[in-house]
Amino acid sequence: MPVPAPNLYPPFNIVRLSHVELIVTDLAKSRAFYVDTLGLQVTDEDSDAIYLRAMEERGHHCIILRKGDRAEARELGFKLFDEDSLDKAEAFFRGKGLPVEWVERPYQSKTFRTRDPHGIPLEFYVKMDRLPPIHQQYGLYRGVKPLRIDHFNCFSPNVDESVAFYNELGFRVTEYTEDEETGHFWAAWMHRKGGVHDMAFTNGTGPRLHHTAFWVPTPLNIIDLLDLMATTGWVSNIERGPGRHGISNAFFLYILDPDGHRIEIYCSDYQTVDPDLEPIKWDLKDPQRQTLWGAPAPRSWFEEGSLFQGAEPRPSLMKAQPIVAP
Repeated sequence: MPVPAPNLYPPFNIVRLSHVELIVTDLAKSRAFYVDTLGLQVTDEDSDAIYLRAMEERGHHCIILRKGDRAEARELGFKLFDEDSLDKAEAFFRGKGLPVEWVERPYQSKTFRTRDPHGIPLEFYVKMDRLPPIHQQYGLYRGVKPLRIDHFNCFSPNVDESVAFYNELGFRVTEYTEDEETGHFWAAWMHRKGGVHDMAFTNGTGPRLHHTAFWVPTPLNIIDLLDLMATTGWVSNIERGPGRHGISNAFFLYILDPDGHRIEIYCSDYQTVDPDLEPIKWDLKDPQRQTLWGAPAPRSWFEEGSLFQGAEPRPSLMKAQPIVAP
């Protein structure tokens, strides 16, 4: 499928991804993982939920952990440019016949929830409560020293359709994997904020959340996290890496939280601000697209993901598959 031309004047203005809400079954275990091990900062907590932010973030939270009976992803959050964009976004989703529900969300201004055509739950708002900066409070840095939330990756049953829809919203393709036999997208990376991606889509049973990624200062922070996890009871939660992706050029590590939600620790990708930047194409059969160097991805990385609350996943019709490790 040809990469769609960038939509430089979308119907409303998305600034960037903002936050994710994950349903977890044991808040204490999740706190030990996200706070004590990864080093995210608690901005509020009670018996039902924990709000967290990373070290460079001024907004109140980038991740919400909410206690529930079944591990799920509740929604993906995005920040819009202004109130006019919020009204235009509501009209856009209603015009597509997609559900729009205005909701009260702690620490956020007027907010609505909707879904994309495959059922991914999305949340849009303009303003979030601001907190004092802490990026120079070096005494607070712990774990992998997470600086900011970076991107989401989702399994899509039809990546062509996902790319077309998010292109309409103004997301631009930076890199993509194409199945040479059919000409269809197998995966695509799309951005709003000027990195390689805010959203990525991977072929598979979906919609499901493949992972949420956090940006860290250097690859050495990832090595430090591996040492920490290996000696504090988390070694079995290391799923893949460290290594370097061909796509995005990022140095990476994939780990699993106590409920199996996948987290990527990520650094060293590149700037994509120019609106006429040409997307980079990768062949599905090129193993260096996923791993420029490092051990191949395990089968779990291609097959397992978090269910989205209220969305019924369906299998992909694309039969082409990359080579995977046993």
